[in-house]
Amino acid sequence: MKLFDVYPLFDITPVKAQGSWLWDNKGDRYLDLYGGHAVISIGHSHPHYVERLSEQLSKISFYSNSIKNPQQEELAEKLGNMSGYPDYQLFLCNSGAEANENALKLASFVTGKKKVIAFDKAFHGRTSGAVAATDNPKIVAPFNAGHEIVFCRLNDEQAFTEALDADVAAVIIEGIQGVGGIRMPNDSFLQFIDKKCKEKGCVLILDEIQCGYGRTGKFFAHQYAGIRPHIITTAKGMGNGFPVGGVLIHPDIKPWSGMLGTTFGGNYLAAVACLAVLEVMESEKLMNNTLSLGSQWIKEIQELVGRQNVRGRGLIIGFDLPDTKTTVRKDLLVKHRIFTGEAKPNTIRLLPSLALKAEEVDLFNEALKVELS
Repeated sequence: MKLFDVYPLFDITPVKAQGSWLWDNKGDRYLDLYGGHAVISIGHSHPHYVERLSEQLSKISFYSNSIKNPQQEELAEKLGNMSGYPDYQLFLCNSGAEANENALKLASFVTGKKKVIAFDKAFHGRTSGAVAATDNPKIVAPFNAGHEIVFCRLNDEQAFTEALDADVAAVIIEGIQGVGGIRMPNDSFLQFIDKKCKEKGCVLILDEIQCGYGRTGKFFAHQYAGIRPHIITTAKGMGNGFPVGGVLIHPDIKPWSGMLGTTFGGNYLAAVACLAVLEVMESEKLMNNTLSLGSQWIKEIQELVGRQNVRGRGLIIGFDLPDTKTTVRKDLLVKHRIFTGEAKPNTIRLLPSLALKAEEVDLFNEALKVELS
């Protein structure tokens, strides 16, 4: 049997990782400024993370959600306190797409409606409902999950107002668009849609899967706008590489037995992985590091590529390159051994560990200067 060939692959085989660095099977070392789509939040192979998972693995790794799991309860309490949502409820699942799928289900249960407003260049996952709310002509939702999806232009209040009618169950928006090229909804726009959702009685879903979990310097990106959405979805950096997703749910939304379900979601290892991430974020003050280091880095990149071409907050950064510089991402990897991400056609995406160091930023800046010269 061979693998189903759907991923374009670099000819690199990592065999070891530590902090912001990877080593391949040839002994070459790479600086990781992408973290597998913002997944590596506290650094590769963090000793506290490894110790917590190893200890749990020696006891019990999995049983179904039909029995009490004290690690889930501990996680819910710590996540609530650190995120500023102690009164919300937590549903654990396996991925960001699954988190968004459950968020859309909840919105339909609460409102009895199916219509959803999403935004251009959005990416919410690859399950049927999440794909339906993803603005990508190459990805077709097979069944549309029973939802009617209406797309609006980001930051266009008039278009949003025209789309928002009595049939809308939910509005889903990313705190900062990741796959869409680090595109940022204005704080005023988030405040506007929050107000309109409350007026119309529809559910506001904030997709914080890539931009959340401390990546902007606040726990969630939408907190810069001072809003409190009905539902928040999270994943990626939540488990530092362990597959996990979560849905934070407003206390007014009441659960009933069988409303949502998952086999592997929130298993013992997943819950402990998430706890370890929060413990490291707290003890090492990683959100402070993210804010201070990221703010300075954005200024430095602006000096290199032009202020108008750079977007981001904290350590979710995107910048556009000229049409003549389409090979920069590949050149950074091949010539300088630096992993970055991209958004087509010409945006570089930076999503490093929140424990990134200033000297590692300097290495990237020097490499970028070389490639832009």
